Amino acid sequence: MPKKTYTGDVISSKMDKTVVVAVTRLTQHSMYKKTIKKIMKFKAHDEENQCRKGDRVSIIESRPLSKDKRWKVLDIVERGNE
Repeated sequence: MPKKTYTGDVISSKMDKTVVVAVTRLTQHSMYKKTIKKIMKFKAHDEENQCRKGDRVSIIESRPLSKDKRWKVLDIVERGNE
């Protein structure tokens, strides 16, 4: 089975070798048909501490690295302005 990959924005890079990535997706409410923005947050492993707040990154599923970390930063798609 292939590993999941998501693209999201780094919202925190204060931890050592860890970034918090917010993945945003639009979904439609089943009854009211209104478009809803759903935001999921993931803690991802960043080995070289290259990511900064505001960057757009791609993350991939991995084995559990700590209590909360189950993702790794695959690459930096776009640099942020912060």
